[in-house]
Amino acid sequence: MPVSKPGTPEDPWVLKTPPQTSEYEMWFERVGDQDVIVCKVGKTILHYDRRCLDDLHAMLVTAGDWVELGSADEQKDAKPGTVEAWGRSADNPVGGWYGLKKGLRGRFGMYVPPLMEELGLAEVEHNPRNNRMRAV
Repeated sequence: MPVSKPGTPEDPWVLKTPPQTSEYEMWFERVGDQDVIVCKVGKTILHYDRRCLDDLHAMLVTAGDWVELGSADEQKDAKPGTVEAWGRSADNPVGGWYGLKKGLRGRFGMYVPPLMEELGLAEVEHNPRNNRMRAV
């Protein structure tokens, strides 16, 4: 997988949300005994289980077509059949949330897909709304 940079706190990926309206940073880090993806949006720090990259890629390969992103905050229900719904479903490989900080576990469908695109794992649409992704 072609990686543009190492993705460290000193040299993070600078990404844009799928609609290309907001910029944020991501990097890999070890927190306690877990490998995480750190996502910094303004002053807010979110953590996602790093294994979500492989698990989401496998789900997209199985889907075999475009899957809607469906980003939503943790406190809101995710639209069924979306990446967001899968990222919090009891039926995914971790049996629930890939987001690790209670209260900030949502927005999986907003922040993880651009990283997967950066890493060469997925193609992501960049429309003003209703974006989708698929495995590459």
